[in-house]
Amino acid sequence: MLHNHQPVGNFGWVVEENWQRAYEPMIAALERHPSIRAGLHYTGPLVEWARRHQPEGLARVAALVKGGQVELLGGAWYEPVLAALPVADRARQLERMADEVKEWSGHRPRGAWLAERVWEPCLAFDLAEAGYEYTVLDDSHLRAASIPDDQMWGTYSVDDQGRRLTVFGTEQGLRYAMPWRPVPELIEYLRAHATPDGDRVGVMGDDGEKFGGWPGTFESCWGAGDWIERCFSELEGQGGWLATVRPSDWIDRQPPIGRAAIPSASYLEMTEWALPPEQSILFHRLISAARSSHDPVLPFLRGASWRAFQTRYREANDLHQQMLRTSRRVHAMADGPDRERALDHLHRGQSNDAYWHGLFGGIYLPDLRAATLRELIRAEDVATDGDVPASVADHDLDGRDEVLLTGPGQTVLVDLAEGGAIGAWDILEPAVPLLSVIRRRPEASHQRLKDARPASATEGGTDGSPHEAAVVKEDGLERLLVYDRHERRSGLVHVIDAEVSRQLGPRELADETFADLAGDPEAAHEIADQSGLASGRLLVRRQHGPLVIHKRFLLAGSRLRPELAMELVVTSEVDGLPPLELDLEWAFCLLGGGSNPQAWYEVTDPRTARVSKSGHDQSGDVAAVTDIAFGNDGWGIRVIGRLEPAARATWYPIETVSDSEAGFERVYQGSSLHFRWPVAPTRGQPERLAVRFAVAVGQDR
Repeated sequence: MLHNHQPVGNFGWVVEENWQRAYEPMIAALERHPSIRAGLHYTGPLVEWARRHQPEGLARVAALVKGGQVELLGGAWYEPVLAALPVADRARQLERMADEVKEWSGHRPRGAWLAERVWEPCLAFDLAEAGYEYTVLDDSHLRAASIPDDQMWGTYSVDDQGRRLTVFGTEQGLRYAMPWRPVPELIEYLRAHATPDGDRVGVMGDDGEKFGGWPGTFESCWGAGDWIERCFSELEGQGGWLATVRPSDWIDRQPPIGRAAIPSASYLEMTEWALPPEQSILFHRLISAARSSHDPVLPFLRGASWRAFQTRYREANDLHQQMLRTSRRVHAMADGPDRERALDHLHRGQSNDAYWHGLFGGIYLPDLRAATLRELIRAEDVATDGDVPASVADHDLDGRDEVLLTGPGQTVLVDLAEGGAIGAWDILEPAVPLLSVIRRRPEASHQRLKDARPASATEGGTDGSPHEAAVVKEDGLERLLVYDRHERRSGLVHVIDAEVSRQLGPRELADETFADLAGDPEAAHEIADQSGLASGRLLVRRQHGPLVIHKRFLLAGSRLRPELAMELVVTSEVDGLPPLELDLEWAFCLLGGGSNPQAWYEVTDPRTARVSKSGHDQSGDVAAVTDIAFGNDGWGIRVIGRLEPAARATWYPIETVSDSEAGFERVYQGSSLHFRWPVAPTRGQPERLAVRFAVAVGQDR
């Protein structure tokens, strides 16, 4: 079974490349070998792309289905992790996929693919209720259900609330052999597990992209290596002891081996990635040692559940909670075209890729993160007609309240417990999550980078797969392993000794080596006045040592010209403080990676009136400015920040290091922008500072 998926928001050229290097060659190979039976799964985003760009390819797949050679699997249309969704959205996504596959191929799917094979026992009910008869899990799922390895070559029955589902387990030996090991070795492996009466089935269920789309695999699968052609020919030539079969044909003729109680699980690597870095490294060592020594303890070694990503990454939890909030509002709408439009945006925003992190980037990929958030913003905009109600509530379910402010064309989420700072600033038109920046934090893979010897981009791991590879795509990446001391909230206040601050340029601010005299910038703030919430006003305060700082948030403007002001009132409770500078930190993401010319900063030097422009992945430092502009031409958004009084403006790119199927690489996450003012408050003489952002956007949808 081959799972073919491209995320919502992925680059068109990436999808096209995978189609040409993996998806289309596999269709052609199946056409050349009509006796090979297979299950294929294409996710909704990929099907929607193919309808526009490769309709002939979809017609060829439909012909394979009608000829009885291929079975199409269903699932959830936009490839969400079903367990993360409200029940109503699970049902809607599953039903839509079934309807779409029936319209495309003429056959309603009997099996469902689970995104990232994330399983929770309640899904047996959801899948069966939507009309599905089977799904595909991993051998690690079956081990967690106390099923011995020699009993995994078949299906099992699971149930929930009186509904039954059949489960296939993908066999690790087959997944790691195809296409990494020589074809004769694969055939011998299958022969070793065959039985005279043919009552065993071995399932290779994995990503279709690894057959040509992953680095180095096109040449081995379709070029000089010609692995697929040799594999299919060998499978066809094995006589009566070996044959391929469609999943539904197998369950029609062979009953399940037995019942199974499968706990919450995913594939083994996913449970490793979900652990904190230190535990992930230890878990990896334990698993490797247990495998090499055939330790009987292996089935009992399990990592974290997929939901642990929401505790590991504040950004993943924020995204998930925003999705749930949006879902409630969309489902509260009256039936009609607007509701259907909002549901489609919501379901696009549930595509799983930006909700977790592993070998393939996940939440660390800013384009996917932004695309997911933009769909949720659009859904909420349609559901509320641009009128999102302000509220003080526990929006992120951490047990502490946040404040959701709304104004014309925008929403702002202020996290009182984390510095009284802004966690999200969403511009409704053109659906831009301006502050979607991820924190630089340690990852288990970073230790591998520190230990790695230089390697070419075609080297693989010990099993030939990318899971063990240590490829470095750029020299010196270890210099980017700098970790933030705090979450990437915006509007955080730092207090720095004036002499020290004068020495802090972009590099020093990026490395966060300075001492913050205010203590913890993320310390909790309290609401000083909430009478203006409904009109987009909020006043919070906090004691910073001898200083008391009030922050006032003001939302104004219009839908196409929203405005956000942040005013600071700094009061000292003592006299004789040393010279200080107040640093106001913001983090913006306008997709400026790779020197993207569409994302820019524009600064006018007040001394020379000279206008300079720089990319968002560049650094800058201007001694005294009264305004600074930035934007993204592709998104049709321009922001002008006006400073009262003039301030020193310093900015630098926020970059992380991620491992991918192609190797370690830098990933631009956003740009940190600091405004610094000298302050010398005395008792009874407050100082007032402010930044006022005016946003200009394109045509209203």
